[in-house]
Amino acid sequence: MSTTIELNASVRAEIGKGASRRLRHADKVPAVLYGAGKEAVSLTLEHSKVLKAQEQEQFYSQVLSLNIDGEKVEAIVKDMQRHPYKPKVTHLDFQRVAADQALHTNVPLHFINEEAAVKAGGVVAHHAAEIEVSCLPKDLPEFIEVDVAKVAVGETLHLTDVQLPAGVSSVELAKGADHDVAIVTVEKKKGAAEDEEAAAEE
Repeated sequence: MSTTIELNASVRAEIGKGASRRLRHADKVPAVLYGAGKEAVSLTLEHSKVLKAQEQEQFYSQVLSLNIDGEKVEAIVKDMQRHPYKPKVTHLDFQRVAADQALHTNVPLHFINEEAAVKAGGVVAHHAAEIEVSCLPKDLPEFIEVDVAKVAVGETLHLTDVQLPAGVSSVELAKGADHDVAIVTVEKKKGAAEDEEAAAEE
């Protein structure tokens, strides 16, 4: 498990588009922290620190530690806005995390053993890069592995086929059986399919 990402933040009194614009010009990132039954708080973070932190995969799916004027607060990133073409973060939404309250967040999928499908004459097609889960903060996985070796050529692995860690449930599947979305398919290589058709014709 990776170490917790820590970010320093300050409470800001000035809010609104004008104030946020001034912060961005000063290489700061305006943000808001909400949730856990407490009032929302407007924050300011150093843009360089945020930019570096968001390069890590866990920034988007794990519990972060915010040091707000000396007070440590655990939170997850719920939304991040970027500049349309510059490498710049323009706004962040953080949600407070309470140890006894389930949280909903997206967790990345790590596909393993794809080479087995390729050796079998298949082409791996990903339909999802992450899935939304519900769990207590202590049970939140850094990522979820999907073993492609178990998927035969021509078959599709669905959400119900993904092995979730203990204490973790799928938000999508909780909506009903018709939300059992496709996760990965091992398709036949074009050449292999054509060879099979030719052999069948003969």
